[in-house]
Amino acid sequence: MEAIIEQISDYERERSKPIPTLNHAVIQGNLIFNLKLRFREQYTIASELNITMPEGPDTVPDIAIYPKLQIDFLHDITSMTEMPLTVVEIVSPSQSDANILAKFERYFKAGVQSCWLVMPSLQAIAVYSAIGKYQFFPDSATLTDPVTGIELAVGEVFS
Repeated sequence: MEAIIEQISDYERERSKPIPTLNHAVIQGNLIFNLKLRFREQYTIASELNITMPEGPDTVPDIAIYPKLQIDFLHDITSMTEMPLTVVEIVSPSQSDANILAKFERYFKAGVQSCWLVMPSLQAIAVYSAIGKYQFFPDSATLTDPVTGIELAVGEVFS
């Protein structure tokens, strides 16, 4: 019997996350577009931003939502030490529920106030306010995040 050796790309090794798929890329773009279109005055919406965690390795959420930040284009930041209000993670086919919930647990312990779990195969989003405490929004619903006040038509994310 041959052993199956899974190849891990440099991307996965560096970011500790799976390589994004086409569905992932489209959903991430749709989310960023819709969030910036409606909430750019209130929040800074950042994708693939390295966040220095107080305990353990750094993490790179798909999207991080901060209160409006003053951006200094002459002096860039390679890793944020301030926690975002909200992180958004888009499920990849190779991720397990346990893996994602462990990530959310780290985020909440570090001070993140809400976590969105985007589920492409269900065309739905769950908004977590704590581990085990979430609201489920199918594609026909309007997502409401009580932490940020963000409201978003879930169907627009999957169109």
